[in-house]
Amino acid sequence: MQSCLKYIRNELSDLYSKNETEGLIRYIFEYIKKYSVSDLIIHDRDKLSDKERNMVKKIVSELKSHKPIQYILNETEFYGLPFKVNNNVLIPRPETEELVDWIVKENIDFKGSVLDVGTGSGCIAVSLKKKLKDSDVYGIDISEKALIVAQSNALLNEVNVSFIKKDILNISNYDSLPKFDIIVSNPPYVTEKEKDKMQDNVLKYEPFSALFVPDDDPLKFYRALADTGQKKLNENGKIFWEINENYGKDCMRLLEKFHFYNIRLRKDIRGKDRMISAEYKE
Repeated sequence: MQSCLKYIRNELSDLYSKNETEGLIRYIFEYIKKYSVSDLIIHDRDKLSDKERNMVKKIVSELKSHKPIQYILNETEFYGLPFKVNNNVLIPRPETEELVDWIVKENIDFKGSVLDVGTGSGCIAVSLKKKLKDSDVYGIDISEKALIVAQSNALLNEVNVSFIKKDILNISNYDSLPKFDIIVSNPPYVTEKEKDKMQDNVLKYEPFSALFVPDDDPLKFYRALADTGQKKLNENGKIFWEINENYGKDCMRLLEKFHFYNIRLRKDIRGKDRMISAEYKE
């Protein structure tokens, strides 16, 4: 296995930092051998089968094209749970885990209903249902392919979530939905001018429509979400959004216009304005 580790490090050294490469090695061997970090040390002299060596070469080849390891392996972890992913859905981010953790910790004994708007892989909806066991959780998305992934993740994690095809920008399509106590969303919020700051593994492989908004209308989805909140939240119901760090104050003003109160802007672990919560009163 030592020769295989050397091969991976040599092949990826020009594309990834040392820390990134070591992280990818952990991913690869957890997938191929079910090894933990300590297993990598203990079994570093073990021999790999021909099949395993070929799997390593295939994975490394795809990594060299900047394809995210999560898409190569078709799996990732989110909030301590396993999830399937492909290029029809975004790879769940740590910031979104922080959003889920905020909701869970503020609603320990929650027994109401939750709507996840733009559910994608279902990571938010499935995680909330797993942790808030007495809740009724719905996830909506415009993409049928994303909903297939989301449903597979509900099955994988043995939870019951209602996934429905709906367009976030067409509020009239929500008439068939009940009212909710919490509406959560991680909508597209990266402006097109921010593309230059993004890496190829995101731009080449992750779904464009789930990431970007026009430069001249960065709050496009948040207006729709606020309108949805007005129409679909129970009295004193709450919204929780993940947001673009550059538009926290704008989101707060938008929520005020839609009659939300107790508006809270929260920073993520890196100190960036990344989450917002508010309550609705008719």
